[in-house]
Amino acid sequence: MDINETSYGLGASKSSIREIAAYGSRRKAEIGADKVYDFSLGNPSVPAPAEVKESIEKSLELNPVALHSYTPAAGLPFVRDAVAEHLNKEYGTSYKGGDLYLTCGAAASLTITFHAIANPGDEIIVIAPYFPEYKVFIEAAGATCVEVMADPTTFQIDCDAVRAAITPRTKAVVINSPNNPIGTVYSRETLEKLAKVLSEAGQDICLVSDEPYRKIVFGAEVPWVPSICPNTVVCYSYSKSLSLPGERIGWVLVPDTNPNHDRLIPAIAGAGRSMGFVCAPALFQRVLADCVDVPSDVAAYERNRKALTEGLSALGYEYIEPEGAFYLWVKSLEPDENAFFEKAKSLELLPVPSDSFGCHGWVRVGYCVSYDTIVNSMPAWKKLKELYQ
Repeated sequence: MDINETSYGLGASKSSIREIAAYGSRRKAEIGADKVYDFSLGNPSVPAPAEVKESIEKSLELNPVALHSYTPAAGLPFVRDAVAEHLNKEYGTSYKGGDLYLTCGAAASLTITFHAIANPGDEIIVIAPYFPEYKVFIEAAGATCVEVMADPTTFQIDCDAVRAAITPRTKAVVINSPNNPIGTVYSRETLEKLAKVLSEAGQDICLVSDEPYRKIVFGAEVPWVPSICPNTVVCYSYSKSLSLPGERIGWVLVPDTNPNHDRLIPAIAGAGRSMGFVCAPALFQRVLADCVDVPSDVAAYERNRKALTEGLSALGYEYIEPEGAFYLWVKSLEPDENAFFEKAKSLELLPVPSDSFGCHGWVRVGYCVSYDTIVNSMPAWKKLKELYQ
């Protein structure tokens, strides 16, 4: 059979993050879960709030035919209204349910958005280091992924570098704050500079704000991007905020202030239709309506962050202090982050090498694991450091 070679290549190569996680699962089965320190996957260890279970149990009392029926392609109207009302209370906006399209998580939100705004040959800028699937999603839309490195010291957006990367084919810039893999929160000043760069470009450039970690912050302000740059589309997921990564539920928001609003809304719907991303899981749409105001349990991640940063600091490791999300960006002890990873792997430490995220010399350590995993991993981190002394 003459199959699609691009799809074959993606399936055969796989995600390095998931490959490391799969290796970790095998090692746990072989030598015991307590002896493997798997920091690879951004899988929340904090359980979903009690309100999620309560919502599901309430929904299960409904007529099962109605409960499990198809919803409108964009989602149940009362659910979209509830999300809009939540955003309006949070950010002083005037959104309506019709501004939202419910999706199967942030992956679907981003994929739909890229297909809605890009034509073949267009370019979409990403800020490196970045979540590696951005490139896959962008190229699936027929566009080219253009990498622009963040400031190497602060890891804020290098707005001058963004300006230099803009060409007549630039259609969008993707930002992610709090950031995966670093944990950086883009400041209001940075976002205002970026908005100025885009407005002065002399062309219509959309700012795509990917925000699955918005609610997981440690005292930092996470500015509402559409209030700074009107030409914004927001992509959101409840995988992290409600600890529901396996349920694949999120949304795309086209703010009513976006100058392309009236054409983007049907384009989002059309992109969802063309890829089969219609009618997000009906049960979890109802969960959103019931839990949209439920806060995230940040305390557990804050405790983990403290244990990890203090432990690694005491051992002499360098890292970027995370302001949000649940990842620590740790400096590799040698220029080749993959060689460093192999040494870590030999000690059952499983971070993710930074070339997966578009740069070199670092590893990402996910601290969404159990507290005991972090504490018990410290002797292995100590042995790893000693290998370089």
